[in-house]
Amino acid sequence: MSVTAGARRLGWRTHGFLTLLVITYAGSFMGRQIMSVMIEPIKLEFNASDTAMGLISGLAFAVVYAFLGLPAGRLSDRYSRAKVLAFSLGLWAFATLLCGFAVGFWMLIVARMLVAAAEAPVTPASLSLIADLYPPHRRSLAISCFTGAPTISSIVGLSAGAWIVGAFGWRTGFFAIGTPLILMSLIFGLVVREPARGRWDIGGGEAPPKEGLVQAALKLIRNRSCLMLIGASAITTFGAFSFAMWNTAFLVRSHGLSLQHAGILAGVVTGVAAGVGSLFSGWLTDRLSARNRAWLVRMPLIGHAVATSAMVAYLLTPAGIAFELAGVPVPGAMLWCALSGFFTVFWVGPSFNLLTQLVTQWQRATAIALQTVFTTLLGVGLGPLVTGALSDALTPYAGDESLRYALVLVSLTVLIPIGLLWTLLRHQPWHQPAARVQPATV
Repeated sequence: MSVTAGARRLGWRTHGFLTLLVITYAGSFMGRQIMSVMIEPIKLEFNASDTAMGLISGLAFAVVYAFLGLPAGRLSDRYSRAKVLAFSLGLWAFATLLCGFAVGFWMLIVARMLVAAAEAPVTPASLSLIADLYPPHRRSLAISCFTGAPTISSIVGLSAGAWIVGAFGWRTGFFAIGTPLILMSLIFGLVVREPARGRWDIGGGEAPPKEGLVQAALKLIRNRSCLMLIGASAITTFGAFSFAMWNTAFLVRSHGLSLQHAGILAGVVTGVAAGVGSLFSGWLTDRLSARNRAWLVRMPLIGHAVATSAMVAYLLTPAGIAFELAGVPVPGAMLWCALSGFFTVFWVGPSFNLLTQLVTQWQRATAIALQTVFTTLLGVGLGPLVTGALSDALTPYAGDESLRYALVLVSLTVLIPIGLLWTLLRHQPWHQPAARVQPATV
């Protein structure tokens, strides 16, 4: 059966499986996003500094997540990915509920670390499944639907989450997002059947190589194209996660909004813009890359350039309310925020699609896990922590506006991924078949 003929027969089971993965990822990611609307109340209750909040919202989670990332990816490459997801989601739900019962700052840190351990297999297992659900020329949009799940959680987690936290307290927020994942765990464990591994690959029937975790990781690291793509993605998330975690606090401090209004704006504006941008970039990339796969790199480059320009404009726009919408005051700066949100996700679908093509079907979850390790350490871990530390360091000079300038400095780190992607664009042999791209020597 040809790839084209098989692609025509993609039906409701394939799209239904993708829908389950999207819902699962949205639910699990909400546990991270909701922390952004909890920063101020948790900080007040435990008398913590911005640096300490950066630790609990980022590094405490990231260290465990990164440490277990590669073993989780290798587990997904060797065993049933559906069963791995079932166990992971059950443990995640328990750990999230435990966060709500924390009676001290250090107990909350430990609970967040347990959440990280439970979440580690979700992304590599899910993206490995998507690579077997969809052929390469339809994969960017499918991946964009999955990776766009955080935008769904942004809208719900920041908007509804801000209301729940404001009305019932931050502990109730953890209870609200942890409970539904118990049902998802049962569905993956008892109902779903995963597709054949390597379904769309040239040589898809190859037997899995008998190699250990260290050997598999070293093989990926020696793949220079793969390593450059992973590095570009990781450094991109350094600024992206920092902004996502601190944007609500920025709107409160620099634009004088209430926590509820800031959470609603941060969730709806950035969430809707990023959701639309993610789907649009995935759709457009599939159309363009079917003719020239260099668009798998060109699309992220365009997104980075426009998004960073709009982000700097957003952060440097003076405070001022442009209008009110449904009783919510909307600063004029939110126009730049929406523009940045639309373009900032242009890299996600194309980059993950390319990563699945740079490796074999027996390396995908491990490769995605390796990328997740780096993005977690730099993005989830160091990003919020460095931003908080910069904000504290700039306070003697910028006062209440210290967070504004800390975010500007962090956002400019995207210049490094632009350089890496440009190098990859120049040296990758784009003429080779999509189902098995060979690594270039750079």
